[in-house]
Amino acid sequence: MQINTWLKGSFCGVMGLLLWSCSKEPVIDNTGTTTPGQTISTSYLNIRTDKAVYKPTETIQFTVDGNVPPTARVRYKQLTSVVDEAAITGNTWSWKAPGTDFTGYMVEVYGQESGQEKLYGTVAVDVSSDWSRFPRYGFLSKFGPLQEADMDGVMATLTRYHMNGLQFYDWAEKHHKPLAGMVSMPATSWFDIANRPTSKATVDGYIKRAHQKAMFALSYNLAYGALRDAEADGVKTEWSMYDDQSHVKRTVLDIGSFLKSPIYLMDPANTNWQQYLAARNSDMYSVYSFDGFHIDQLGDWGTKYSYSGQPLNVAGSFGPFIQSMKAAHPDKRLVMNAVNQYGQQASIAHSPVDFLYTEVWSPNERYEDLGRIIQDNDAFGNGSKRTVLAAYMDYKAAEQPGYFNPAGVLLTDAVIFAFGGSHLELGEHMLGKEYFPNANLAMSDELKTSLIRYYDFLVAYQNLLRDGGTFNKPALLSANPQISLANWPSQAGQLAVLGKEMKNQQILHLLNFTNTKTLDWRDAEGTKPKPDRIDKLDLVFTAPKAVKHIWFASPDWQGGRSQSIPFHQTGQRVTFTLPSLHYWDMVVITY
Repeated sequence: MQINTWLKGSFCGVMGLLLWSCSKEPVIDNTGTTTPGQTISTSYLNIRTDKAVYKPTETIQFTVDGNVPPTARVRYKQLTSVVDEAAITGNTWSWKAPGTDFTGYMVEVYGQESGQEKLYGTVAVDVSSDWSRFPRYGFLSKFGPLQEADMDGVMATLTRYHMNGLQFYDWAEKHHKPLAGMVSMPATSWFDIANRPTSKATVDGYIKRAHQKAMFALSYNLAYGALRDAEADGVKTEWSMYDDQSHVKRTVLDIGSFLKSPIYLMDPANTNWQQYLAARNSDMYSVYSFDGFHIDQLGDWGTKYSYSGQPLNVAGSFGPFIQSMKAAHPDKRLVMNAVNQYGQQASIAHSPVDFLYTEVWSPNERYEDLGRIIQDNDAFGNGSKRTVLAAYMDYKAAEQPGYFNPAGVLLTDAVIFAFGGSHLELGEHMLGKEYFPNANLAMSDELKTSLIRYYDFLVAYQNLLRDGGTFNKPALLSANPQISLANWPSQAGQLAVLGKEMKNQQILHLLNFTNTKTLDWRDAEGTKPKPDRIDKLDLVFTAPKAVKHIWFASPDWQGGRSQSIPFHQTGQRVTFTLPSLHYWDMVVITY
């Protein structure tokens, strides 16, 4: 979390759960148009899986909301290849996942109507034995007494979005002592750092449900936070971070009555502090079956000092801190927030974290900044660690009740996903502020449905989006002089082309900024207009060799399923037509 903006946030936001309901979804027809509420032979089917992710050869259970046509069939595709197909005889069925690890699949339910194939619904499946390869990170932020049905509803929603890990935000009683009570007698209820009532039954209930859905559950805490009573709990003042060399003024976050105590910052490089916190985490793990520790920080606060008066290399100390946490609990997973990349290159990226997590703040406010951060993280982690961005949408609008603007959210997700990242944005509600319980803004049915398609797309095509490759600047032109198209970075009023080479393939991401007057991704006021949908987009590609196949897919088109595209090649000139472009199309050219 970044404090200079966090202090300005709205802390009085709605604390209630925002549960997603299975509203009627639009029909998807073979022309790619969507008609809300229209039925032809059946309503568009909402297809669910019983888990967020599966291990190789594990059995996957599918459930359909609505009536399945008697002639319906299901096909399982890996990119464009059909790996299995079967008839459907009811609203539930199962499929044994293939044995190949770290692979995404698109599942299509379809049938025949009037001699033509009709798509009834799609859902993606991730077959991965570990979440670190393709992390999709969600959160939970309300742990007061909850009904079982409320927790079930939240987890069903996050499962449909394929979240394979959850950050349990601000569940603990104290930063320096997360376990309320003792190991032999843990408290059944307590007040968190913001004086919100918290229930052991709710924390346990969410951890249990996360594991049932194959999600990792990580305990959120600061790397270096201690409350005013820390000394009584065994914390030594000499372990603190200081604003001066004479250890007179301790470094402290004090924002008044919102928090039940000021937060005193400890020196994360101090081995005594590391050992103390590791021991308190041992207490926590003895009571709660968390899978690991989500480590937070407060960003760059300038020069700080140890008790002995030595300047602290705070950014460089995160690596040793993480190493200490891993040594104390080698079976637990670790993730650390690099606030605006603070400490990422210096130490976090080289430490045993499962992936790289960046909370994005000014001056990184443009779409191109999101792409650059993801590419930087790829380089910092030597290509072995994926990126999750905490990037808060509709930031100013979130100070008052209202709705998220779908256009801004979808354009931002399209950019993050095209660059191979994921977006921390979904929990009991969507995030609009760095204080996660703020739920002032709701998601419209349109946005909920669109995000299901986007996360299906992220999973189904993860082997192209997040599994290597080299970004490049392909030679692609629009055959329509009225449509302006240019290579990344994005330009207002144009289509942006982001290219990537993978083995014998050229990938083209087309991102639609035609109606965009500002290239700020945050859409702070929630006013970004929708891009105009372009039908029958004629393109000319300069190919370095003979093209064998062209296909495309889009989260905005036919549930994200892949579709072959006819093309014509004369020399290096290759012409083809995309059926439609709304926010984001992905084109794959195979040589």
